Amino acid sequence: MNVGRLIILEIMHRKLGFALAVATVATSVAALVAVAILLGAHDLRTTQMLDEMNAETDRMEENFTREMKAYEDGVRKTMKGLGFNVFIFPEGQELDEVYAEGFASKTMPETYANTLAESKIVTVNHLLPSLTRKLKWPERERTVILIGIRGEVPIAHRDPKKPLIDPVSKGQIVLGYELHRSLGLQEGNSTTFMGLDFTIEKCHSERGTKDDVTIWMHLEECQELLGEKGRINAIKALECNCASIDRLGEIRREIAAILPGTKVIETESKALARAEARNKAKKLSQTAIAAKKNETANLRADRERLRLEDEQKYTALLTAVILVSMIWVAFLVFSNTRDRQSEIGILRAMGISTGSILAVLMGRAFLVGLAGAGLTLILAILLSGALRESLHGFELQSLVGYVPIVLLSVPALSCAASWLPALQAANRDPATILRNE
Repeated sequence: MNVGRLIILEIMHRKLGFALAVATVATSVAALVAVAILLGAHDLRTTQMLDEMNAETDRMEENFTREMKAYEDGVRKTMKGLGFNVFIFPEGQELDEVYAEGFASKTMPETYANTLAESKIVTVNHLLPSLTRKLKWPERERTVILIGIRGEVPIAHRDPKKPLIDPVSKGQIVLGYELHRSLGLQEGNSTTFMGLDFTIEKCHSERGTKDDVTIWMHLEECQELLGEKGRINAIKALECNCASIDRLGEIRREIAAILPGTKVIETESKALARAEARNKAKKLSQTAIAAKKNETANLRADRERLRLEDEQKYTALLTAVILVSMIWVAFLVFSNTRDRQSEIGILRAMGISTGSILAVLMGRAFLVGLAGAGLTLILAILLSGALRESLHGFELQSLVGYVPIVLLSVPALSCAASWLPALQAANRDPATILRNE
């Protein structure tokens, strides 16, 4: 008799037993699929969260960089309007005279500025040598402050920086507000100063300081007019934007090591306060970014820990479900063979071999496993659309690679669970079975 036909007849004759066995296997496969889906959805969701946090951190860094650059540009522009805040005066100069008059009476070599620029100085930027005097403008009978300046001296070991004050060209002068307003002078006009003809290059707007009665000209021409060739009475500088408890002390110590005996003073300014505020904002932003990165790293660690814990719990659950399912399948096979002992005995008496009987029982077990696995997979595919949103967009298609493994391993486990009761039933002596029955 054909083994395949016997298997079909066996299934048709015991539909309820076959259905219960298929339901048992389907339950265990459903548990396996559910665990795979839950772990996949967990991975997808946590990956999305990490990607979002990384993107947010990147945005924070980009915004921080952009804001800091804008802040630095604002500080630079403000400092350009407010001037320098570090002044280096000649050796022996009394600072009370500087505070009273606004400039130093003593002078020092102009080469001091080059000496600073060629050193490794780090506490100041934008070195500008100058010569300042208060005197009479004989042609206009006005008391003015004359300042001779030239282009800033670039610091050798640093990249060139945009100057805070534009240099005055030779043969030209720049006038403060009160001078050009009261004398009716405008940009482009010609005027005479101490016997020399100059063109007015620029007229400043009102500042409300001594700058309103100041004349700026090229340093070399100023030195010639005052008889101070190669001499200056101040080097103006801008301190570096760095956080330090004793900022002025550090500047003085560094400059004293390069230009011994010189005097250094610092003037407070809104720009300096703004720069210090920028430093604090920078630290706060960096702290926030670091905290965000730590949060992301902690979330990643928590994700790995939770996933490991879930895997352990799900593994234990799956093991229990599979064991119970195998025991239940074995029980169903045992019950089926016990109820059909007379049929097995008759088949054996008709000459059906033990191997054929065993093949029928194991074939039935294989079909139980295959049907249970197939039914569960089909059901999962049908429900995938409805469950997609609750699973955070997890696609069941990502598990397609495991389908062949499930369709082979589940029938194998079903056969393993059925092996002992099937072998025991197939090996019974038919004479003993028929005599007892």
